[in-house]
Amino acid sequence: MSDLKEQTDQLAIALFSEIFMADQLARSRLAKVLPKGMELSHFSVLHHLARGGVEKSPAELARAFNVTRGAMTNTISKLEWAGYVHVRPDWDDARRKHISISPAGTKARDAALEAIAPILAEAVKAIGPDRVKHALPVLRELRTRFSDEGKW
Repeated sequence: MSDLKEQTDQLAIALFSEIFMADQLARSRLAKVLPKGMELSHFSVLHHLARGGVEKSPAELARAFNVTRGAMTNTISKLEWAGYVHVRPDWDDARRKHISISPAGTKARDAALEAIAPILAEAVKAIGPDRVKHALPVLRELRTRFSDEGKW
């Protein structure tokens, strides 16, 4: 094995080990401060719906979060039961549904943001805003390349 290939392999392993561990630790830390009964997946869907401001189908949400339709249906069912989303049929095709965030969902999402924002802000402050700004383009490119549209 060439030295360059070995160095590249070791760098890749180190990079992704750090990303995976940071992801796990961040999820664990944030899950602890979310409002009672809210899971990180629930917050993520509510945040996505609130930011987009438009209805989404379960299939669109599943694609956006790279999960199965079954997993998304389960999340949507829990959110609907809690009163956080509205689920309505598609008037043109009764087999399809449209999901939108409810006023209660917006309040729940805002409460979750209020709980997690200090943790995220402290992390950025500790690392340094300039260093975070420089890391974002690399992380965005990795995300894009791993997405369905990405090219290696």
